[in-house]
Amino acid sequence: MKLSILDQSPISTNQTAQEALQESMNLARLGDTLGYSRYWIAEHHALPGLACSVPEVMLGYIGANTKRIRIGSGAVLLPYYKPYKVAETYNLLSILFPNRIDVGIGRAPGGPAEASNALSDNYLQHVYKMPDLVKELIKYVDNEDAILQASPLPEISPELWMLGTSKKSASFAAENGLAYCFGQFMSDDNGEEIIQHYRDSFQPRKNGQKPYVIMTLTVICAETTQEAEDIALSSIVWGLQRENGEGKQGVPSIEKAKEFQLNMGDQESIERAKSKMIIGNPEKVKSKLMEIKSRVLADEIMIVTITYSPKDKHKSYQLIAEQCIE
Repeated sequence: MKLSILDQSPISTNQTAQEALQESMNLARLGDTLGYSRYWIAEHHALPGLACSVPEVMLGYIGANTKRIRIGSGAVLLPYYKPYKVAETYNLLSILFPNRIDVGIGRAPGGPAEASNALSDNYLQHVYKMPDLVKELIKYVDNEDAILQASPLPEISPELWMLGTSKKSASFAAENGLAYCFGQFMSDDNGEEIIQHYRDSFQPRKNGQKPYVIMTLTVICAETTQEAEDIALSSIVWGLQRENGEGKQGVPSIEKAKEFQLNMGDQESIERAKSKMIIGNPEKVKSKLMEIKSRVLADEIMIVTITYSPKDKHKSYQLIAEQCIE
């Protein structure tokens, strides 16, 4: 099974942002040695507890400290940027790290309205122009502009991906001949139907190109299911805290998460969050991943894992790799 890593660079309550970013590099290096196919890092703005606002900076650092694993953005929030500059940036990364660079494209704000306004004077207008922005980016990455090149030009161009959580994003990926990453961990929609729609609608933009799908899931694995449940509680409680306008100090420890005072609504939220996650021992996690991959016809599974302790996160990815990566 092909597995990959999505890292949101969360900051735990006992960490600085610098330490969290260092742990992101450590995770990428671990994924490199364990046989994971890709490491993508997310872009967020002005969100307390998440450390990475500029993926392309981190990718230079991560690329220099890894050897094999593909690295990329999950995602470039394209409404904030000129496509030409994005193409220049990722072409340069492709020069430095040949045949290893992915460009995930997204349109979410990735932060509060104040951050969107600070980053772009016309964010919503640029969201509406997303189809044109993507087509322009494709033109530069494929080096099909007759007048202007996004130099330097790598021998192997970065791979373009559309990231999304809806049928609309799947349609857009298919129409433009892009690989598609469905964020099931953020969506209540039926990933199986959306992915099938993408496959049925796919229009190659290059000779021999075929549809390719990644399904992204939240997974926490430990030696026992009970241990995995305890570890997962930290990220689940942190999610509750953020919904309540709290959690600015980052991911709480397991002990603090267990002390969190729950009301009836919170308990329902916890159960709902757990239902969207895969939590368990290695055998349970493998069985669930294989079932989902087969059912939705995903070519690859991407895993996001948020824990308080980097040690628990590393162990989770290690156990999954030992069970699932051939």
